[in-house]
Amino acid sequence: MIRNVVVPVLDGVFAFELGVLCEVFGLDRPDDPELPSFDFALCTPTPGPVRTMSGFDLMVEHGLDRIAAADLVALPAIHRGGEVSPELIGALRAAVARGARVMSVCSGAFVLGAAGLLDGRDCTTHWTYAAELAERFPAARVNPDVLYVDCDGILTSAGTAAGIDASLYLIRQEFGERVANRLARRMVMPPHREGGQRQYVDNPLPVEADTLGGTLEWMLENLDEEFGVDDLARRAHLSPRTFARRFRAETGTTPHHWLTGQRVLAAQRLLEQTEQPVEAVADMVGFGSASVLRHHFTRRLGTTPKDYRRTFCGSREVARTPVATTA
Repeated sequence: MIRNVVVPVLDGVFAFELGVLCEVFGLDRPDDPELPSFDFALCTPTPGPVRTMSGFDLMVEHGLDRIAAADLVALPAIHRGGEVSPELIGALRAAVARGARVMSVCSGAFVLGAAGLLDGRDCTTHWTYAAELAERFPAARVNPDVLYVDCDGILTSAGTAAGIDASLYLIRQEFGERVANRLARRMVMPPHREGGQRQYVDNPLPVEADTLGGTLEWMLENLDEEFGVDDLARRAHLSPRTFARRFRAETGTTPHHWLTGQRVLAAQRLLEQTEQPVEAVADMVGFGSASVLRHHFTRRLGTTPKDYRRTFCGSREVARTPVATTA
């Protein structure tokens, strides 16, 4: 069972992600005896001041030898261009070899990659860094869609809040559902979030095509209409076969797949920016029914339209909630 938690910090550490680990594992709550307390410490290759990305220094008193006693080694987000010392790499490998749990938050996965601990393992990081992680560590199986991955004792998580998700998951695994839920309530957090990172990806506008730009623009302006490849080919003055071949060459996918993605993207924007019911959104983007929208939305984003709207439009509900004030 996890009782001893060590967090290695390096120059360029991100304060918020470090704070997540300190909040979950480094804060004693003596008023609630059901919640676990941990022997918690920060460590660094050379004890002393460590510079954060926020411009202030941390004073860290422990060296990397502190990792030898850890049940859990947790890595916060760091600047991805920083050097990882051979001593830290060796300490992480030794921790895994003796059965300690290791986890990372956001770009902390790059430290695990440098130590070779992601080779042959499923893992994740913030969606903006996923391609870079996969390129730098090709033996890692990077999944950019999930909030966290637990693979053979290595737990990796996506950006910022996903570090809380992963930490609560670990508490749930070690101490049970009741304790994890109790801790989540203390942190004013949901004990488990639905969906994955895909719902948070800022989808870019479609790429400009060399010869089909006008057709793509027309498709976007008429998402609510029904049309097939034959209709689009006539509009582009091409045969259906030539149109399909050129469409894949210029967009990297099929007309149906591209159109479905744009309809889901349009639905996201309508769910975020309007109060139209889901059935109306489905009609406006060309899916025809809420059930068809739900199918494609869930398949693409890992969450339902209703839950997506709750996640991204909760502020509207808050705005309508009376707030107590004092004179």
